[in-house]
Amino acid sequence: MTPAELKAVAKSLGMPGFTGDQMAKWMYEQHVRSIDEMTNISKANRARLAEKYEIGCADPIDAQLSKDGTIKYLFPVRTTAYKEGEEAPAKRQPKFVETVYIPDDDRATLCVSCEVGCKMNCLFCQTGKQGFEGYLSAADILNQIYSLPEREKLTNIVFMGQGEPMDNLDNVLRSTEILTAPYGYAWSPKRITVSTIGIKDKLRQFLEESSCHVAVSLHSPIHEQRAELMPIERITPIEEIADLLRNYDFSHQRRLSFEYIMFGGVNDSLTHARQIVKLLQGLFCRVNLIRFHKIPNVNLHPTDDKKMESFRDYLTAHGIFATIRASRGQDIDAACGLLSTSKKTAEEGRR
Repeated sequence: MTPAELKAVAKSLGMPGFTGDQMAKWMYEQHVRSIDEMTNISKANRARLAEKYEIGCADPIDAQLSKDGTIKYLFPVRTTAYKEGEEAPAKRQPKFVETVYIPDDDRATLCVSCEVGCKMNCLFCQTGKQGFEGYLSAADILNQIYSLPEREKLTNIVFMGQGEPMDNLDNVLRSTEILTAPYGYAWSPKRITVSTIGIKDKLRQFLEESSCHVAVSLHSPIHEQRAELMPIERITPIEEIADLLRNYDFSHQRRLSFEYIMFGGVNDSLTHARQIVKLLQGLFCRVNLIRFHKIPNVNLHPTDDKKMESFRDYLTAHGIFATIRASRGQDIDAACGLLSTSKKTAEEGRR
């Protein structure tokens, strides 16, 4: 909750309004785990609060350590929706999301999730194969940071985990507000990147209401091919997204990047590189080239390193800064496109 909302809670329980500010400081500055730890609030008022509210934090129930130092955490969540077309069961099955902590010298990035599964069904993504199982509340999104054992080491957060952030925009915006507000974590928006595959109206809203960095999943500059890889292309072509982005300033405070997973013999030709240059003309941006990691039952394969380097060099030579992103956590299925909790959910449901 925001301080204004916390003040309203306090007043509704007969407490002075400033109790809301006290609660905000205990949560966002001290990161308390229980209401009883808010020791400058009277014991009687703490008891009133605890009858109706809780902090909303939950520790990860599992952690996997990669040989490269990456850690994948499994967090329990309370989703705000059931599967589409599914009636609410008498007893809801537990839901989970995966969150990836990536240390790198003096930097530490956290890849957070915003949905259980995903509706977008991109061909190359394991999360999409899980299907959609629910939106995360702002509390569940923030808990991935709040309850992270390495929280104090974090330098950056990327909304690139499970789910499409623009599909759960209200909760993503509330989360980024609390992360950047003076009353909250007081982070610079420059430390946060929010990804999207290109939901036009929601992206426009995000650009108007947030100053965080933006990363657009591209993966092919050719309409017909991108539509095969990413069904969203049939609704909103990437050309329309590029045109929208030209209306915003990305030259100073906000960074724009395009994510490009490379598939051998599919989207790694000189023709594709030329089309990217044409598509992104006039945009101050970078392109991150990403190695593809095989997932079951999908007939796509990685591009070899030499071809990725040539692709990068062509883009750079033609005015588009391009990098090859280091792959992290592949041995624990924590790399790009590999996150999924469908197996864990099914296991819990059988218990």
